[in-house]
This record gives sequence, C-alpha cells and structure tokens, in this order.
Amino acid sequence: MNQIVVEDQVSVTIGDDQIPCATSGSNEIDSDGLEFVVKNGLAKIQESSLEDFIIRTSFFSGMGQNSGLAKKTKIVAIHKNLNSSWSGKARAQSFQVFSKAVADKCGGDANVKYAWYGAASDEISDIVMHGFSWCLKADGNRDCSRHSISLSPAKFSFDSVLSSEVDENGLGLLLLCRVILGKQEVVTADSNQFHPSSPEFDSSVDDLSAPRKYIVWSPYMNSHILPCYIISFEAPYLRGSKGLVEANTIKPRSPWMRFPTLISMLSRFLGPSEMASLNKQYRDFREKRISRPQLIQRVKEIAGNQLLAAVVSLYSNKCAGVSSSKRRLMQLVR
Repeated sequence: MNQIVVEDQVSVTIGDDQIPCATSGSNEIDSDGLEFVVKNGLAKIQESSLEDFIIRTSFFSGMGQNSGLAKKTKIVAIHKNLNSSWSGKARAQSFQVFSKAVADKCGGDANVKYAWYGAASDEISDIVMHGFSWCLKADGNRDCSRHSISLSPAKFSFDSVLSSEVDENGLGLLLLCRVILGKQEVVTADSNQFHPSSPEFDSSVDDLSAPRKYIVWSPYMNSHILPCYIISFEAPYLRGSKGLVEANTIKPRSPWMRFPTLISMLSRFLGPSEMASLNKQYRDFREKRISRPQLIQRVKEIAGNQLLAAVVSLYSNKCAGVSSSKRRLMQLVR
C-alpha cells in the first residue's frame, strides 16, 4: 500500500509499513551541524517515534547482502521536510496536482512510491531549498546538464548510499522521497533517451519486474519527486575514498576487474545519459580513438571519484568473500 504524502494526511507508508506523520509540535527544529536544516525549518524526528523506527528499518534492510558495511553505517539523525517556505508549499501542491492527474490518466493509480536519492551535501541542500536542478557540478568543477534523475527503490538504500558523498568525518546525506511513477517503460543503460518514448509513459526503470532504479525525466523532476525526509548518516568506509582512485588502480584488462564489469556495476547508480557517455568512451577506447589514461580520466569524470572507488571496493570485497567461500568448500570436500 502506498499513500501520497500531503500535509493533512494521517500517515504515509514505506512498502507495507506505515509512518505516522508528525503533525504536532513534538518534533523540534535541530541543526545537527546542517545549516540548511535551520534555514528551511526542517523538523527532527524523535528517535523513539514509530516514524523514526520504520525509516531506520527501511534504510538498514535496504543494505541487502552488505551486512558488514551495514554494521559500519550509522544514522545520525532524520529530519522531516515540512515544505514551510512558499516555494516548498508550491512544490508540495504541484506534487498533489500531478499525482491526481497521473492517477486519472492511469485508471486511478498514480503508482506513487518511496525512493532514496543520494548526492553531495551541497546538492541535497540545494534540492531542499530550491528543488532539483538541470545543471550538475561534475568533477573538475565542470557544469553539465542531465536528462533524468535516478532514484533507488525503498529496498535498495545502499545504492543511494554509494551515490552520495561523505565529508572528512564520514558524514553523508540521503533524501527519502515520494515519486510519481505512473506507467513505466524500460530504459537500458546505453540508451540516449531523454524523455518518455510516448505520452503513454510517465517514468522509466531499468527492469520492470525487479527495478533497481527509478528514472524520472528532467521536465518532471520537480513535479513528480517530493523530498520528504533528510537522513544524516555516518559511513566511515567511504571517507577519503577519493584518494583510492588513481590512474593505475583500474586497468581495462585488469585480472580482478574488467571494464565491462565496472560499467555494469556503475549502471546501478548512474542515469541513462551518464551511462550512454560511459559506453561511448569505452567504445572509443576499443576502437583506439582514445588512450587508456584518457579513458580512465573520463570514467572518473563521469562517475565521480568517490562512487568509482566505492564500487571498486565493493567488488573487491565481494570477490574476497567468494574466494573465502571456495576455500571453505575445498576444506569440506577434502
């Protein structure tokens, strides 16, 4: 069951769990070191509340098979977006209008779900204050445009954790949003698509039966996505990961991680436009149009150093676990 988050509702849901909305004055405004929390009047959710319990449960269950990393991850605080500013109220009202319009179009069900969005703290702050932007600051301080917003389904919070950026203290931010999905179509990782293929569709996914990524096209990013909660978390294992990625760390013919494997893993976190650019760079390398150092540099620019390092580390840990399991199996059959 999924319900649309509005100010006068009694509850909202994640999956089959209900989160009672905090409509009373019990939630105090608390910065927890986040300046934009005070500026935007965000309300801190009490740790003893059912609302806090359900969000925490969803967050950690979304870590999936990464139980080792889940133990190293800590939720510092959860703040609720009250949409108290005039622009926030306008975005919340727009979300209601579009959810009704999509529901009417789709036979009564707008297919509204919860989803996670991870990014750098500055971007999260800008989203809360001004909404999602067409422009995105890339590595090397280059501005680039994006054609879509990629979010992780409620049960895949770890994907968005890896897409976020932590500071020197290992502190990062996630958004828990409500998303109007409507009727969905599949978009492959190498697609150059930047809008619905026809008026019949409202959003896209990487897999219709088991989506790991919700894709909302840029024209609808501020009408179909409503940020509801800001989760502050600590992930020390991501701290300083920027320095882990050097030119010689990832090699196209590396025996432990080939580029096609890397690209496949990155497709879980990057949007269609980024993946199309990534695949083009790899094709150019295969056709000897660019050199290996150029390919590595462009992969770093597209994916970002931190995400790239985290994915490599995740793959390395996975391989280490497989090797350990094989050794135990060999010991048993001897």
